[in-house]
Amino acid sequence: MDYPDWLWIPVTVWAAFAQTLRNATQRGLTSRLGTLGATLVRFLYGLPFALLWLWLVLEYTGTQLPRPAPGFAAWVALGALSQIAATALLLRTMQERNFALGVAYSKTEVVQVALFAFVALGDRVSIAALFAIACATVGVLLLSPADKERPLRSLLSGWTGRPALLGLASGSAFAFAAVGYRGAALSFDGSNYLGAAAVTLAAALALQTVVLGGWLLAREPKVVAGVLREWRPSLFAGFMGAAASAGWFTAFAIEVAANVRTLGLVELIFSYVVSLKLFREKLSAMELGGMALIALGIVVITLGR
Repeated sequence: MDYPDWLWIPVTVWAAFAQTLRNATQRGLTSRLGTLGATLVRFLYGLPFALLWLWLVLEYTGTQLPRPAPGFAAWVALGALSQIAATALLLRTMQERNFALGVAYSKTEVVQVALFAFVALGDRVSIAALFAIACATVGVLLLSPADKERPLRSLLSGWTGRPALLGLASGSAFAFAAVGYRGAALSFDGSNYLGAAAVTLAAALALQTVVLGGWLLAREPKVVAGVLREWRPSLFAGFMGAAASAGWFTAFAIEVAANVRTLGLVELIFSYVVSLKLFREKLSAMELGGMALIALGIVVITLGR
């Protein structure tokens, strides 16, 4: 079943919106379960919804379970394990004294995914897309400066420090995750984007649940007990997480990963809008400039690629 090439655009926007809602929902769970416990919620409670989505896709398309190429398992493992590693590295970055610098460097994922996807998958991006990636990356860095007085100087001068290196490693792991998920989706015959994405999503969440859940069960069983005890509020977080992932995976099945992740930065705009509405916060001139650059990158990636 064929789908229009532009379908990745609304699907990516939906994924970013759903991810914003998931993050908002997980904030309360994080305070009670810890970061890793809240992360397990995302996988464990998202898996049933991912399986339901797979069933609905097969019913809607009238097809049987698609069969991927032999490399599917390796691509899924790369994506799922890289995503867990990226989260762990990001958490370690936030424990550093200058965590803002590390977090800023983790946002270089958009640049790194373009490079890794080209090497591993042969994905090519246009000159317009490269311009969009550059604009969006600088915009993100302006939104999370280590030194608000001299943001660019602190980024350029601190890149060899431990927080920056941890941030770069986190961004690399997130980029590997995106490449792995796109590689898994492309291992199918390409005739059914929805089916390929749904199978990839279910397989990834199952692996992540087993790996992270098993590790926590062995190291911190109380956290797993807490995750099971908080099943009522966790269901919505799991649903929104699965909904967001379904969007990301479908977009990866259609479009190159760099373009998807660049457009996905619209999530930051959603987050700032929510923050402005709920907390009546005002943006600084630098933050407004960062938002404008992200918006410019989004416009270019959707219209000028």
